[in-house]
Amino acid sequence: MGVWGRSPQGFGSDFVPAGHYVHVSKKNAMNITLYLRKPNKLTYSIERLFADVATGLPPEIIVASCVSKYGSSGLFKRLYNCIEAIFYQGNVNHVTGDVHFLTYFLKRRRTILTIHDCFMMEKLSGFRRWLFRLLWLRIPERCCSVITAVSEETRRQVIKYTHCNPAKVRVIHCNVSKEFVRTPKKINTTHPRLLQIGITPNKNIERLIQALEGLNCTLVIIGVLTDAYKQALNRHQISYESMENLSREALVEQYVLCDLLVFVSLYEGFGLPIIEANAVGRPVLTSNMWSMPEVAGDAACLVNPYSVADIRRGLLRILEDKDYRERLIDNGFINAERFGLDKIAAQYVALYHEVGDSVRT
Repeated sequence: MGVWGRSPQGFGSDFVPAGHYVHVSKKNAMNITLYLRKPNKLTYSIERLFADVATGLPPEIIVASCVSKYGSSGLFKRLYNCIEAIFYQGNVNHVTGDVHFLTYFLKRRRTILTIHDCFMMEKLSGFRRWLFRLLWLRIPERCCSVITAVSEETRRQVIKYTHCNPAKVRVIHCNVSKEFVRTPKKINTTHPRLLQIGITPNKNIERLIQALEGLNCTLVIIGVLTDAYKQALNRHQISYESMENLSREALVEQYVLCDLLVFVSLYEGFGLPIIEANAVGRPVLTSNMWSMPEVAGDAACLVNPYSVADIRRGLLRILEDKDYRERLIDNGFINAERFGLDKIAAQYVALYHEVGDSVRT
């Protein structure tokens, strides 16, 4: 398990190998351990979010970010990660998501678990669903003192599947990073550059491709395209670009260059690209289900993600109706303010003190 330390001045840049713990002593300081999954090429939003949160914490909160040595696959690799996590505990332990099993052997009273979604409960069935619910939700719920959910929709699902006391599950939304700033642009409606973040199955790429057939546009996809996606893009004669492993700066640049964010997912625990596009000043097309209406508010065109015709209708409305498009952009700036880093970090500060103080008493 690799560890990064954060002094009050910010994250250190050096990676510390497994077996080392970065501890910064400070009178009256609170030591927080952020437990993170092993990074992978397909998903990285959790890591970005909590790197931001850590930089927004006050000086008396000292952070060590502990990264699992192994990915979440196989019994023995998961068990190794669980056991190793024991040795990096702070005054407060925060398992930041996607590695819920790390809570198993941590001190319950000082442990917080963030749950980003319960998507697999919708996907699995039979014994596999029962086992997932037990190992991923019910046991971790019993091994922590507080659960944070990134949206009201996720909170509702957590309570539904764990049957825990509703008071135990708090909503702390994801934050929009400070790099995403207002960047005006004349929207190109004759050949728009459409930005799609992510390629996992819930992103609904197949229907999006069908909805774009015959439109004069370029679809920019952030993620590793499969051969099936490439074939579908070529079959429907969609001009496209694909990018992967982008730095934070390069990702922001793609928001700046685009004319429209297309994000018609079938399922999202939150939907971070919505508020990132809002903050930059780009109109958003997203789904009318799960957490996306909660996150978007009146700052996006909501469509039925299962309807190719409705996706196309929403896209054309944004491109053809200037007043509607400009209203979405203006509403987006206001919406993004709800998720500012300072506001979200302050909620975590209050929670860390609540949990830390309860341990001391």
